[in-house]
Amino acid sequence: MDNLEREKYSRQILLFGEEGQEKLKAAKVFVAGAGGLGSPVSTYLAIAGIGKIILADFDFVDPTNLNRQFLHHEKDIGRLKIESAKEKLLSMNPLIEVETIEEMLTESNIDSLVPQCDIIIDALDNLETRHILNRLSIKRGIPLIHGAVTGYDGQVTTIIPGKTPCFYCIFPRISRKEVFPVLGATPGVIGSIQVSEAIKFLTGKGKLLEGRLLFWNGLSGSFSEISLAKLNNCPVCGSINKKI
Repeated sequence: MDNLEREKYSRQILLFGEEGQEKLKAAKVFVAGAGGLGSPVSTYLAIAGIGKIILADFDFVDPTNLNRQFLHHEKDIGRLKIESAKEKLLSMNPLIEVETIEEMLTESNIDSLVPQCDIIIDALDNLETRHILNRLSIKRGIPLIHGAVTGYDGQVTTIIPGKTPCFYCIFPRISRKEVFPVLGATPGVIGSIQVSEAIKFLTGKGKLLEGRLLFWNGLSGSFSEISLAKLNNCPVCGSINKKI
């Protein structure tokens, strides 16, 4: 770490030392989605000094995105989200690396598209792709930080393969994709918590949301949580759980 980095990250170094900051610098984090959740997630990863962010999205910026997807501006309408996002992220922190994947994640391509990484962050908006991401997480043994929003509300949990319930254990059913309402600030709350979880995991600080699903109720301004249990004979993580 050079003097520029020491100055840039000085307030964080007070929390977890230069050793912790070096861990962030060495980290590779895969972010699925460059939209509502992907904007705060990738932004806070970038300015925290995560060494490499791998960002996947295949969609284009449209006017309906702009109330919450702050990585994209009016001038970006019609551009690929990953191009717009990469430009903004590198302008905020040119000391990091941003790799982009311009494809829809599917069961047949996810294994080849997603490189080896330290953490997977779910910044998606549909259950089908989340289940695909979950299967990759379990297969490779990579922690998955799930986040979701709708309206004023959101939720977060951290999935550790072999230790916690997987995404299928929590949400075994797949619902159809639909347009849902969302307040722009809601992804900001949830995305910030997801990044906090990632940084805690990478630096070894604090207590993760392992086996817990945290809920944010924006209308009441309150948090609550429930404990999660592994699904008996889960078709995704059942075999790995038996080995542990």
